[in-house]
Amino acid sequence: MKALLVEDEQRIASFVCAGLREHGFLVDHCEDGNLGYDYALSREYDVVLLDVMVPGRDGLSILKAMRREGRNVPVILLTARNELDDRLQGLNLGADDYLAKPFYVEELVARIHALLRRVSGERQSVLTLGALRLDRLSRVADVDGRAVELTGREFNLLEYLMRSPGRVYTRTQILEHVWGYDFEPQTNMVDVCIQRLRKKLDLPDSVAIEAVRGVGYRLRQPDAPA
Repeated sequence: MKALLVEDEQRIASFVCAGLREHGFLVDHCEDGNLGYDYALSREYDVVLLDVMVPGRDGLSILKAMRREGRNVPVILLTARNELDDRLQGLNLGADDYLAKPFYVEELVARIHALLRRVSGERQSVLTLGALRLDRLSRVADVDGRAVELTGREFNLLEYLMRSPGRVYTRTQILEHVWGYDFEPQTNMVDVCIQRLRKKLDLPDSVAIEAVRGVGYRLRQPDAPA
């Protein structure tokens, strides 16, 4: 799962990013509200974490713009302000939850998982394609009931492909979504990770991870022609 954190307090941002990554999240972090606004409206996330008081656009302004533009991604507000009026203002603007500082990152992770279960439903937390099954919350993968041990990066890559079976993703798209940082244009990280996934999963041909020459990769749909 991919999260956006808009938070200017470096100490808080550091422990939140570290905690989320330990729990398998890919995290984009913005210290400035203007950049956070651009990310929130131009990129895909499973959850957005907004500090109310950040330089540039404040968190409530970002939230208001997201909802106005039809961005329905779940949003949790993070703030030192704990008065009732502030909580109500955020919730009335479309926030899904509210967590006052200081907080434990374990509570934040639990709230995110509970929120995602409510928003998308328990069934959608499990992706299934033919013999392949992926539980996004417990981060468990299996093929025909055989558990497959994956690294965090391998799991994120497989999840990305499984979200849209049959869709071809370029190497650049995969790098931006799964690795989430600047990279060398000629890097072979995607190809190496795909090779490891193929070997570990040992998928049947009906749901194989296919290379599309000169473009990238896709996960074949079971009813697609070979």
